[in-house]
Amino acid sequence: MRNAVVDPAPNEPALSAAPAPKRKPWYRHLYAQVIIAVVIGILIGAKFPETGKALKPLGDGFILLVKMMIAPIIFCTVVHGIASMGELRKLGRLGFKALLYFEVVSTIALVIGLIVVNAYKPGVGFNIDLQTLDPSLTEKYAQQAKALSAVGFLLHIIPETFLQPFVTGDLLQILLISILMAFAITALREKGAPLLHAIDRISEAFFAVMRMVVKLAPLGALGAMAFTVGSYGVASLQRLLDLMICFYVTAITFIVFVLGAIAWKSGFSIFKFLRFIKDELLLVLGTSSSETALPGMIEKMQRLGCARSTTGLVIPTGYSFNLDGTNIYMSMAAIFLAQATNTPLSLGQQIQLLLVAMITSKGASGVTGAGFITLAATLAALPSIPIASLALLVGIDRFMSECRALTNLIGNGVATVAISRWEGEVSKDTLRSRLDAPE
Repeated sequence: MRNAVVDPAPNEPALSAAPAPKRKPWYRHLYAQVIIAVVIGILIGAKFPETGKALKPLGDGFILLVKMMIAPIIFCTVVHGIASMGELRKLGRLGFKALLYFEVVSTIALVIGLIVVNAYKPGVGFNIDLQTLDPSLTEKYAQQAKALSAVGFLLHIIPETFLQPFVTGDLLQILLISILMAFAITALREKGAPLLHAIDRISEAFFAVMRMVVKLAPLGALGAMAFTVGSYGVASLQRLLDLMICFYVTAITFIVFVLGAIAWKSGFSIFKFLRFIKDELLLVLGTSSSETALPGMIEKMQRLGCARSTTGLVIPTGYSFNLDGTNIYMSMAAIFLAQATNTPLSLGQQIQLLLVAMITSKGASGVTGAGFITLAATLAALPSIPIASLALLVGIDRFMSECRALTNLIGNGVATVAISRWEGEVSKDTLRSRLDAPE
């Protein structure tokens, strides 16, 4: 007997497809609001410099609000991620892969920076007379750089008290106490389960607070950009425009080709990944700080399918050991200063610079003006390049820091997904479907 086609009853309405969800207006998206705020901030700074300078507290206040949340979010994420693994062997394997990845990619970034600056030679012909530079401009950076010696760096990881890192916001110290706490909870076995559950609930509360804080991002971006342009002016970029263009082009090339190749090997498109984290990128662009996007990156990497344990370990650790943008900047800026001051550097000295930079760049997390301070530490270890020449870069460091922060953020995001793929936590198909899905 053939299957009969049953028509709907005359008094019964035919079933209709569910209405498509209403799309959010473009102006309600965070990235659109940040772009508008950045443009307004630039206009204010250019047309009304004094007003732009007066808006600095908006940017500073927003960054302080975000930094206020970073320490507890990192603590909860790392503790829950490691303690919920169950087996410590996996943590050792994951940590080894992460550190190996960081060292290889960071070294590639340093080498690319050296090659480009030697080929393009942006500092040749400046013929800077060191007597004309104000040493007071770089004195504070030189003093902070002295603390970045190998022994000082290792001792600095250990906080004086358990709560000190939550006050200072030092990521490496927070990582240390988080890992120790995670090991302790794992050792407690069943007794540690309620504590782990409580940390998970507290983490959700911190992320909820963070979502409220991020809504203020447009105000923070407006204040930061208005102050930058109002203080230094658009004309302040002209003198060192060559170095800036060189650095920006190199960073973009690194993202597209080096990080793009890693992404392709891991089964996803770097361009779709950039679209996926556009809110965080624009947040960093407006504030010149990659730390402001850290909680959002943790959440988005988990949304892509990366395990909580991997995300909790790789993202925070990457902020100290995987600073691709800072590495490119350091190698290019050091050679630029040598060129600008007519300081000859042999190939051996440049290789020495590379080795020193590989060490000093690891001390950059949680330090204001980190790229500048680590550059000062590198120059202090290479007396052939006068440290007073850093004064040349003070005026444009704010503009350079944006590119550094963006490259660092993208590099850490790609690292998290790549390591998750190596661990078999997420498939290519899952990655592609979630990157293609509408927001």
